[in-house]
Amino acid sequence: MNQPHRTTRPLPLLMIPLRRCGSHALRLRLNASPQFHSPYPLHIVDFMPLVPLYGDLRNDNAYRQLVKDVVGLQQASMVPWPGVHFDAEDVFQTLQGEPRSVHRIVWELLLRSAEKHGAHVAMDKALDSVHYANELMALFPHMRFLNVVRDPRAQVASMNRAIIHDFDTTLNALAWVKAHTTGRALALRYPDRVLTIRYEDFLSDQETTLRRICHFIGIEFLPQMLDIEASQEAQDLSRMSALWESNRFAPLPANKDKFKTQLQPQEIETIESLALELMHHYGYEIMTKAQAPEPTPAVLAQCHQNSEKLRSEAWEQLLRNAPRDYAARRVRADYLASVRQRLQNISTTETRAAALS
Repeated sequence: MNQPHRTTRPLPLLMIPLRRCGSHALRLRLNASPQFHSPYPLHIVDFMPLVPLYGDLRNDNAYRQLVKDVVGLQQASMVPWPGVHFDAEDVFQTLQGEPRSVHRIVWELLLRSAEKHGAHVAMDKALDSVHYANELMALFPHMRFLNVVRDPRAQVASMNRAIIHDFDTTLNALAWVKAHTTGRALALRYPDRVLTIRYEDFLSDQETTLRRICHFIGIEFLPQMLDIEASQEAQDLSRMSALWESNRFAPLPANKDKFKTQLQPQEIETIESLALELMHHYGYEIMTKAQAPEPTPAVLAQCHQNSEKLRSEAWEQLLRNAPRDYAARRVRADYLASVRQRLQNISTTETRAAALS
């Protein structure tokens, strides 16, 4: 395909559509290029429930506070962005005359960081933002999307062990289907703006996959992308969380079948039943009859209840076994909770004042 249109700012690229797909493995290798910049993502999806609490963003005070809080979220990241510091008031003044959106703020920070590092491409690895793709494309007409597909059985098995997801196969399988349905629809509607790759193809041939990505975003493939053990970023990241330990090593193709020992047969059938059409579309062969019943509301309620119990236990286990990881994750979680509490307090005060007036 043709090389991307160059603008005066770095090309915005969003990786989609769901975490635990091997996204760090790809990000870290591409970051070996000075033309490419992708710091640890803000995962703004976790902030989105707070946005309505700011009220009308046409109000300068509301938007100024939103800018300040997004900058605060970046500062609370468990992985600091290298070599940058953002002045919230300067960011607000820059964005004054542009469409007002939390996504525009996030991308302003990311583009500034990429510019600071002299990169041609700025990638956000906040895969869940696929659900805001239409708004992002309106804000950035040249935005590209890297759609990373992974076998749902392997991805759900990984999600089941990650504190950022649910601790339940059915819930995570439904999340996989929702995310990849959205990603597939985006790819079908905008074929020139979306590159779809399978993680399993990356495992079997890293260089070919990385060359495809580099061509898609108009940067040069570099041999050092294949030498992950030489990446200081990969080494540092692997020591921060058990979820990221494997990122300092070359991926093992044999691991793509680990789900067979991590999941029970009925769990595999549940995943295959829910994801059957998408599995066929992306070339994944099923192992079962894929005839598990559709989960009822009662079943889903029980799944959520069990997941929350296991989540609480996971936080306790993380505190005992990996206090550094726990502390870094709690800083972000506590920041989001404090922003929510402040906004709710303001809303309550304003409601009372209006009632007394």
